[in-house]
Amino acid sequence: MHTAAGSQARLPIRSDMDLVWVRQHVRQAAAQLGFGLVDQTKLVTAASELARNTLVYGGGGTMETEPLVEGTTHGLRLTFSDDGPGIPDLEQALSDGFTSGDGLGMGLGGARRLVHEFGIESAPGSGTTVRVTSWVGRPPRPREES
Repeated sequence: MHTAAGSQARLPIRSDMDLVWVRQHVRQAAAQLGFGLVDQTKLVTAASELARNTLVYGGGGTMETEPLVEGTTHGLRLTFSDDGPGIPDLEQALSDGFTSGDGLGMGLGGARRLVHEFGIESAPGSGTTVRVTSWVGRPPRPREES
């Protein structure tokens, strides 16, 4: 796997207007890479939830986009980073149905179901970094049993 030429970018997440720019950028980058409309919408929805979390809980941060190529398959990796208070209980935050009530109501677990790859690093006092990757034309990730 390697980075593809194209829509690599770093966007600030400091205001509600930045959330609009994040959604627009992700949709445009996904379209350029060949994602269909349904897959674009899934990725934009996940990005919107993660960007809002970055703003609301992390006090703001950044989103980086990285177009990827693996063989003949294109993908898009999004990395959301903040220097906020961190997440004290990652297992609870990732569980289905857990939400603080301020976002789209899908929480981290919902965002995780919308992408092929999901990784999170967080600890109290050290901020949070979430990386998600989606691939053009790959079937959705299987739902994990709880």
